[in-house]
Amino acid sequence: MNKQFLTRIFVLFLTAFTTLSAQQQDITLEDIWSGSFRTQGLDVLRSLKNGKEYSVLNVNRSTRAATVDVYDYKSGAKVKTLVDTDQISNVSGILSYEFNEDETQLLLATALQPVYRHSTLGTYYVYDIASKKATLVSEEKIQEPTFSKDGKKIAYGFNNNLFVKNLETGKTQQITQDGKKNSIINGITDWVYEEEFAFVRAFDWNKNSSKIAFIRFDETEVPEFSMDIYGNQLYPTQQVFKYPKAGEANAKVSLHVYDLNSGKTSNVDLSDYNSYYIPRIKWTEDANVLSAQVTNRHQNTLDLVFVDASSNKTKLVLQEKDNAYVDVTDNLTFLNDNSFIWTSEKSGWNHIYFYDKNGKLLSQVTDGPWEVTSYYGFDQNTGRVYYQSSENGSINRDVYSILPSGKNKVRLSQQTGTNSGSFSANYSYYINTFSNATTPYTYTLHESLSGKQLRSIVDNAGLSEKLSGFKMSPKEFSTISVNGNELNMYTIKPLNFDPNKEYPLFMYQYSGPGSQQVANRWNGTNDYWYQMLAQEGYIVVCVDGRGTGLKGRDFKKMTQKELGKYEVEDQIAVAKQLGALPYIDASRIGIWGWSYGGFMSSNCLFQAPDTFAMAIAVAPVTSWRFYDSIYTERYMQTPQENASGYDENSPISHVNNLKGDFLLVHGSADDNVHYQNTMRLVEALVQADKDFDWAVYPDKNHGIYGGNTRLHLYKKMTKFINETLGEPKANRIEIKN
Repeated sequence: MNKQFLTRIFVLFLTAFTTLSAQQQDITLEDIWSGSFRTQGLDVLRSLKNGKEYSVLNVNRSTRAATVDVYDYKSGAKVKTLVDTDQISNVSGILSYEFNEDETQLLLATALQPVYRHSTLGTYYVYDIASKKATLVSEEKIQEPTFSKDGKKIAYGFNNNLFVKNLETGKTQQITQDGKKNSIINGITDWVYEEEFAFVRAFDWNKNSSKIAFIRFDETEVPEFSMDIYGNQLYPTQQVFKYPKAGEANAKVSLHVYDLNSGKTSNVDLSDYNSYYIPRIKWTEDANVLSAQVTNRHQNTLDLVFVDASSNKTKLVLQEKDNAYVDVTDNLTFLNDNSFIWTSEKSGWNHIYFYDKNGKLLSQVTDGPWEVTSYYGFDQNTGRVYYQSSENGSINRDVYSILPSGKNKVRLSQQTGTNSGSFSANYSYYINTFSNATTPYTYTLHESLSGKQLRSIVDNAGLSEKLSGFKMSPKEFSTISVNGNELNMYTIKPLNFDPNKEYPLFMYQYSGPGSQQVANRWNGTNDYWYQMLAQEGYIVVCVDGRGTGLKGRDFKKMTQKELGKYEVEDQIAVAKQLGALPYIDASRIGIWGWSYGGFMSSNCLFQAPDTFAMAIAVAPVTSWRFYDSIYTERYMQTPQENASGYDENSPISHVNNLKGDFLLVHGSADDNVHYQNTMRLVEALVQADKDFDWAVYPDKNHGIYGGNTRLHLYKKMTKFINETLGEPKANRIEIKN
């Protein structure tokens, strides 16, 4: 044998050995939280009106220089640069942008600072593409600046009032005068609307730019909530804001229309309708007709009201009723003749409906024992409706198009898993985002009519190759028969699973109304953690019980007025059923969850002390009495009406039963699920003389992240799992008080 041949054999052997070693590599928490397994995403893109091109904000992270570049959909090639901050002396650090209607100007956002979860204050510039000049909108940090339809004006919020800037004259006009912090807000939502109705901009321009409709919030009587912010200073500061808890006073809302020609504001009388809340306003294709969606406090009746802004007259166009609640969505779409598309659960499943401009039903567009999970829009040229649904099984999603008549349906996505679509402005193209339990996100360009793939954009092949070098167990999907229902379940077992051995069982769930955790999609960091736990000898299971989504209206809404009752019963029954399997050690069953899931895991441990050995609860609700009005009352009504529903399903009511190990975690600056929840549970546990572990993360919000925080949290949880479930109870040394 010659030397070259021996060298080649050695190299091949070394390569094979390295590959084999890599395949056996363990996942660590440092791998997970260092970003080593981060998926490559797709930059936020905006389709240009021609439907053939899109724009992307590209930022140099080291210099903060930014460009807004235009690309061709079909080829992916760069066409031109619209904005380059290196060529604009007065603008730096672009964080986002919006076009005006004719795409001749851009609104550039800089120096954004968060207010709450979705809201921000920022410095904004109007950039003219032709002249390449940027004009400051306001010296102050403002909220939600929005172009008028003609592009000649911008409306925005500042200090709880609304302003309009004329871009031609440079003059700014204040159109409301009574705004005051923690009292009156004009055109911007209060905390609870932002969090639970999921919108911030509570004003809208009409089609010919002559009027602005806006919602006014009078939160004078709403109780205040305060949080200590510790920071690095000697004395903590306080954040004080209006937060209506269940059963307490909400902001009084009213609807108004400002006429730019007359300078007058008219009040819209909605007293004939169920108008305790105004969760949506939207101008129709008629410049004088405004739509408002209003609902009663129980949120089980929703009225779609049309307002004639020329006469201020109103009429009820459509009413939705449900014994439980009616979901508020952004799916309302007006066609050129003011006929409209609407989604509803009235058939028992969420589907798309087509109405004329007077609210007369023209057709039910989709139908069947499955859910429309996203509505993407209507192409006025081809007359096709685009949507996402669970037609291919409740754990999968596909993209479809269909005619308003309900005929000629086309499945556009082809791979089984989770598909979603982002369509060009004229619906000629769409970008399909796909993943499943074993495939990280892939992004591909398709023709919208046929679904034909034109090119691959991002495939995360590098991540897939990297992960092939780690111990990865398959995620097994199945159903489990519990309490008369077939519940979706996934299981992750150790890679060297031996059915003749006994394993500890670690359960995860969220369980909130309409939620879904058992889905055929790429799940990122938590799944990596479950893989790590599986490689350490745990079986990880997740089950979506009653009250979760994608199995019809009745399945989702059967928990009404009893949040935490049936969901807990299902998780306990699952644990008992799985604990009876020969390869599960029934003495080592744990459960964990975050937020609603923490509420659940606490209840499971306290209410089934002989079933669960341990639980971890992160940022849990411990009594729905402490949570906000809109979310809680949607499912529970008020505490005054349903005291037993609130108290009998609260973990605080069951602390005396605690026998196992309990870890309680919260961020002290959680403005959503207040730290108060944990403090009240801690006090109840102390008074019941129950031992438990707990951790508080200073100044961290509901997400408990920032710097080293997430790694620290997951190390703590992993250590707790190993200490409480890692050894059979017979082998543990028990320490008595």
